[in-house]
Amino acid sequence: MSQDLFSSLKNYANKLSNGEKTPAEVAAALNIWLKESGDSIKERIESEVSQSVAKMGFAKKDDLTNLLKRIEELEKQVKLTTVKTKGNSVNATSKKKKVAKKSAKRVVK
Repeated sequence: MSQDLFSSLKNYANKLSNGEKTPAEVAAALNIWLKESGDSIKERIESEVSQSVAKMGFAKKDDLTNLLKRIEELEKQVKLTTVKTKGNSVNATSKKKKVAKKSAKRVVK
């Protein structure tokens, strides 16, 4: 990478001294090159970090957010099921008590 920078600077310096390019053109070209190089380095770093994090077994923020949403959905389902079951369990409990009373009467006789 340092060789690329050095050769680019040398090339632009030659063009500038030969009058092929104006200082503004050289500066603009260097600015573009620096931005592209910076973007390339940023992508490489992000890739390396992602690979390292995956190897270590860390979860990404998006993964945790998705898990939290899923937990909330499951909690809502459990609450709905509990409410429905409670209504049925009251009836089932009273039926069990009636059956128990009837069987107790039969045993006593």
